[in-house]
Amino acid sequence: QVQLQESGGGSVQAGGSLRLSCVGTPYSFSDYRMAWFRQAPGKEREAVAAIYTGDGRTYYADSVTGRFTISQDKAKRTLYLQMNSLKPEDTAMYYCASDTRALSNKWYETYGIKYWGQGTQVTVSS
Repeated sequence: QVQLQESGGGSVQAGGSLRLSCVGTPYSFSDYRMAWFRQAPGKEREAVAAIYTGDGRTYYADSVTGRFTISQDKAKRTLYLQMNSLKPEDTAMYYCASDTRALSNKWYETYGIKYWGQGTQVTVSS
């Protein structure tokens, strides 16, 4: 019943690193677009990074460019988000998302997302 399962969140000091993982199933792990979103208390959910799994193209929010890296291991049906140089403003619940419908042509939008993970908490202290 669990379609996407995130792990790797935790509490770190500013400047530290974390690596998030998301394990899918043959149905939930997309061959089109996989993405990470995040949501902080009182704020709307925002796109962090995405990868088009066919050709490997990656996209990042301006706020994380140069610090975060999205990658995948198709054999393990696993998505990763390596987060370096973490800042307090990165504190949020991070969600793995799978777009298996190929309806969206914008990396950052939720339109087309079929599966969501339940989230993993990332807390960065100063």
